Amino acid sequence: MTPHTYNVTVFYEDTDMAGIVYYANYLRFIERARSTIVEEMGIDQLAMRAEDIVFAISRVEADYKGSARLGDRLFIETTHEAASAVRWVFNQTVKRDGVVIFAAKVTAVCMTTSGKPVRLPAEVRALIGKS
Repeated sequence: MTPHTYNVTVFYEDTDMAGIVYYANYLRFIERARSTIVEEMGIDQLAMRAEDIVFAISRVEADYKGSARLGDRLFIETTHEAASAVRWVFNQTVKRDGVVIFAAKVTAVCMTTSGKPVRLPAEVRALIGKS
């Protein structure tokens, strides 16, 4: 699979007092990339919510390998696969000048708005290749 690419410019609000990207903001960056993929695949999360189904992140494995600073241009590369009929796994890297500075493996599941786990909708499973 060709990685999906999403670009981010580091703004002042993304940094700590030293001018380095605050560690939790990498999670925000990769969330934006995943949200973009979902939208580009034609998955309507508002329609899913109307049917009482939402995505939730059940696991994140993160490796901080470097740091970004104010003004840096970052490139988030994402690949994804259906791990099962209930799990969608994303592998994401954040690169600066071609060097990986953050890597994460993120597992998403579906649940009702009250928190009950449910299978990924059939349309979503079809789009990500798991029936």
